[in-house]
Parts: sequence; C-alpha cells; structure tokens
Amino acid sequence: MNKVQTKDVWLFVAQVLLLSLILLSPGLISYVISHDSQLVWDSLMVSAYWLAPAAVVYLLNFYLCVPLLWFRHRYWLFGISNAALILTFNIHLYFKNLGSLPDIYRAGYSSLLIIALLVNLMAICIAISIRYVMRRSEKKQKEVEAELAWLKNQINPHFLFNTLNNISSLTQIDADEAQDAVMQLSDLLRYAMYETNKPKVPLDGEVEFLRNYIELMKLRCNEMTTVSTEIEVADRNMEVAPLLFISLVENAFKHGMNSNAPATIDISLKQEDGTLVFVSDNTNNPKPTKDRSGSGIGLENTRRRLDLLYQGRYQWEQTITPENIYHVKITLQL
Repeated sequence: MNKVQTKDVWLFVAQVLLLSLILLSPGLISYVISHDSQLVWDSLMVSAYWLAPAAVVYLLNFYLCVPLLWFRHRYWLFGISNAALILTFNIHLYFKNLGSLPDIYRAGYSSLLIIALLVNLMAICIAISIRYVMRRSEKKQKEVEAELAWLKNQINPHFLFNTLNNISSLTQIDADEAQDAVMQLSDLLRYAMYETNKPKVPLDGEVEFLRNYIELMKLRCNEMTTVSTEIEVADRNMEVAPLLFISLVENAFKHGMNSNAPATIDISLKQEDGTLVFVSDNTNNPKPTKDRSGSGIGLENTRRRLDLLYQGRYQWEQTITPENIYHVKITLQL
C-alpha cells in the first residue's frame, strides 16, 4: 500500500470515528447526567433515527458524489443523486403514518422533518467544503513539487556545464588527470541522476558529492587560489534535501578565484544533533557584467528551495566583510 492509499484509509477511519462520536454523544451525555440505561438507549435510538441518515449522506457525497459529479460540473445529476439519497435514507421519516397523532404533534413532527432535511443539506455542504479545501491543498502541493523538480533540474545541467569546462581546460595540460576527472564526473552524474529522486537523501551521499565536486572545481584553480574544506557530520544517516548546497559551492568558485592576486575559498559543513550548518567564504572577485555564465541560478535557486522545503526552519546570512570576503551561512533545523 503506497502513501496515498494509506492516507486515504486513515482519512476514512478518522471520519467514521468522528461521525460515530457525534451519533453516540447523546447517549453519553444521558449516561453522565442520569445513569439511566433506558434513557441512554432511548437517546441512542433517537440519534440513530434522525442523525445517522445525514452521516451516510455525508460519506457518500464525500467519496462519490462530490469528486465524481460536482467537480466534473455535472450539477443536475449531483442534485438528482442527492435528492435520491436523502429520500432513500430518510424514508422512515417522511413516510411515517401520522394519522393517529393529534394535530399538535403532527405540526411538531413536520418541523422536525424540515430540520432533518436541513441537517442532510448541511452534511452535503460540509462534504463539498472539505473536498474543496483538500483539492486546493493537493493542487498547491503538486505545484510546489513541480517547482522543486524544476529548480533541481536547473542544478544538474549547471554543474555539468561548469565541470565540463574544467575538464576541457585540463585536457590541454594533463590528459591522464583529465581522464580521471571524467570518471569522477561520471560518479557525480550517477549520484545526481539516480540517488536524488527522493525529497530527502542521507547526508552521507551529499557529503561525498560535495567532496568530489569541490575536487573537480579545484581543477580550475591556480597557485593564487587557496581552497579549504571542513566537513564534520556526526550522523551521516540524517536526511536533507538533495543538492541543496551545490549552487553555493559553484558560486564560491565562480567569484572566488583570481589569477592575479591571492584568493581564498573556504567551504564548511557541520552537523550537530538536529542542526546542519553550511558556510561558504570566498574572496569577493565578481565577474565582469558581460560574463553571464551561470547567471540567475545560484543564490536565488537555493533560497527558493529553502523557502519551499524548510520554511521557518532555516536561517540565512549573506554579507561581504570588511576584508572583502563574500560570506554565506545557512543554518538548517532538520
């Protein structure tokens, strides 16, 4: 049984339990007040007689009439079906022989019939309202999942583009090292394509991916750029959204390298208990305006994914220090 089916089963059980509690409440109240078993039984019979039909009408509308007729704009059929349901499950009320009752009782009973009809109509309206709320929630969830998939798909070709550029440059310098880099890139792509299809992945895979990617990015660095990496993850089975920090690493190398002056790139990932802290510090060497490689993906992509996945559970720091260090820090509550 998949997650959707399990969710549907639990929803059905919860609704049946709630309706049962409503139907039993008159008897429970009678028991608390009087402890009279006959009064409790009479209360339960009255509840079953007048309220049980509305409960059945609600369930049939929630699971059949609303999704199959109302949401498909078959309003006439929806109305006819509900008229038939109300008549069928309340037939014992509307076709009761009232001839033997005094006039005053017949008038009172007629009022009760109107109330019973209103209760059934209210049950139908509640079923429609809850279905609308669920439909909107499911639609929003699908939109979020589609956007997350789009954002993650932007990452894959982007880091591939950067890495291929690195390897292309390396082939002119050291063919053997370039071949090793291709094998390393193959491992990265295998992870990105086959291991990140879930909403969350173990930290262990993300750590190895970051290490390998940083090693590939180092291929672009000359002796003027110093790269340091500090990773301290105590529980590598703890899960996190896949490829969450890769854009920040790309950004650090893109703007941190300098062939004319000393530059530093420091990447840190630390985990303690349920908190994960990622820090990226690099010498601020922004590229010229005409160089638009990777434009529009890095920081904006990461922040949007954080908003969607960790809303209210993350902190973001982004500054340029007096020492001209571009600093980004993300603190996640996993």
